[in-house]
Amino acid sequence: MNVEKDLIEGCKKGKHKSFESLYQLYAGRLLSIAMRYAFTTFEAEDILQDAFIKIFNSIHTYEYKGSFEGWLKRIVVTTAINHYHKDKFKQTQTDYVEVEEESDDVADIISKISADELLETIQTLPDGYRMVFNMYVVEGYTHKEIGELLCISEGTSKSQLAKGRTLLKNKLLQKGVITL
Repeated sequence: MNVEKDLIEGCKKGKHKSFESLYQLYAGRLLSIAMRYAFTTFEAEDILQDAFIKIFNSIHTYEYKGSFEGWLKRIVVTTAINHYHKDKFKQTQTDYVEVEEESDDVADIISKISADELLETIQTLPDGYRMVFNMYVVEGYTHKEIGELLCISEGTSKSQLAKGRTLLKNKLLQKGVITL
């Protein structure tokens, strides 16, 4: 048996050592995901803690279908979205049905900077832009899925992404991280 499967089975049996080992093995990677959705390290750690509670409470439902790490990541993203909904002040969002598609120059810009610079800049985006950007660009959700998870329309998701990309590009230009 492999180490991961042994840990999962140990957790399913309620072994505290397995829970601890699982946490040690994945906490760093999962924290980096939570950081993409949070403004501060404290907020990301809070998301991570909530996610691990969900992981430990639902690990018995994991059936070895697909990647275990993918299953963990999905829980962290869902927890971050729930955290966003819980703490979010109700805002009116404009629904823009037509939004320009992603321009290649933004993708090129993002590929030329370090992960730390990108993360730091993404964290300065407004909540809606940051959530949609992370979910679409990083996690690979569709606009329809984003709309359902964030309780916004598909058009609003597209609009938030376009505006977020433009704002991200402008912030990186202002910082001198990129040049055109």
